[in-house]
Amino acid sequence: MRPFAAPGFEPLVEPAATPSVDAWCFAFRDGSLLVRVESDGLRPPTLGELVAAGLAPGRTQYLGRLADCDCLSGELAAGAATSAPYALHTLRELFGALAESYFGVAGRAAQIVAWDRDHRYCGRCGAPTEPAPGERARRCLSCDLAVYPRLAPAVIVRVERGDEILLARGSRFPGSLHSVLAGFVEPGETLEDTVVREVREETSLEIADVRYFGSQPWPFPHSLMIGFTAAYADGELRIDPGELAEAAWYRADALPAELPGRISIARALIDDWLRTHEPLQSVARR
Repeated sequence: MRPFAAPGFEPLVEPAATPSVDAWCFAFRDGSLLVRVESDGLRPPTLGELVAAGLAPGRTQYLGRLADCDCLSGELAAGAATSAPYALHTLRELFGALAESYFGVAGRAAQIVAWDRDHRYCGRCGAPTEPAPGERARRCLSCDLAVYPRLAPAVIVRVERGDEILLARGSRFPGSLHSVLAGFVEPGETLEDTVVREVREETSLEIADVRYFGSQPWPFPHSLMIGFTAAYADGELRIDPGELAEAAWYRADALPAELPGRISIARALIDDWLRTHEPLQSVARR
């Protein structure tokens, strides 16, 4: 599971030389990425193509190099009009349609663009900030406060009881989507503390044998999802109605009809469990 990986990408803060017109430009408007539609698929436009189309971003951020080509992120003007061969799509819409290498850089770009936009002024004294040389930071011109890109760590956990898995429908989930439990890390907590607390708060259950599974950058807008597995230890299932609409234990042959998309670590946790609880041919059908 590498939905936000970028094969062949080298992250850098500063370019060795001024990026040329051939640099890939990952430009966003209102959270959607501008892509160029071609006969063989989608790709990000080059800086030169954006300039020629009158769509050059007002500010750009250097991201690094992809296959020896510079990559920039940027934000289009709010009212910037687009027409063929260009189109705007959310990252969720582009999953599977944009090449893995481009998609991985786009996820990084989305977070850098939002951070750069939201910290043009100092949160301490209100003075303007500027990019700090040699590091991914913006520094206040008045009080010298440095602001780095913000990540919101969140845990996501698969809880098992014998041959059953705990799945829930969040109060804010669309339709009948069921998933594993998740929640944000609070100040002063370890990741394991968060896993235990979130399960207890949302379901009244106690868990044991908390183990690391994997992680996934999640640029919606700036999370890092850290996955775990755990075993049921004690308690009766009682949901917090403020967080969950429903929750239950499910066997592999009776899962809810709607599960998370394959873009997510939530689905990776479920599919990993299915591989040991369901025939392979049945897993392939899901």
